[in-house]
Amino acid sequence: MKKILIADDNPDILMLMASRLRANDMQVITASDCTQAIKKAYVERPDLILLDIRMPKVGGLATFTNLKMYSRTENIPVIFITAYPGKKVEEEAFELGATDFIAKPFATEDLVAKINKAIEARQNN
Repeated sequence: MKKILIADDNPDILMLMASRLRANDMQVITASDCTQAIKKAYVERPDLILLDIRMPKVGGLATFTNLKMYSRTENIPVIFITAYPGKKVEEEAFELGATDFIAKPFATEDLVAKINKAIEARQNN
């Protein structure tokens, strides 16, 4: 079973994404801020992280940079999610090394496909 960490400060989005992924036979861990996300990623070592770009205090891009500093989390694929898509933000995410990028709202099928593709690519490397 794939283990997915979802980090989003919006509790409704967090709950919705978690239920959709669980319905697709994935184990879900949630974090409502970036500090929790880093701690949970370090302890739980998920197969993939869904990381909201805009969160209070420490944003998703800075969190991603922090995750890449630890050997336990540096190779975990990260898909950025955002309600504020833009070419510049997307380019910055990919320049940092993001696995993928998805704009809210999104179709569950698209999200699951991106998750499966990212995990499969990691396993093949």
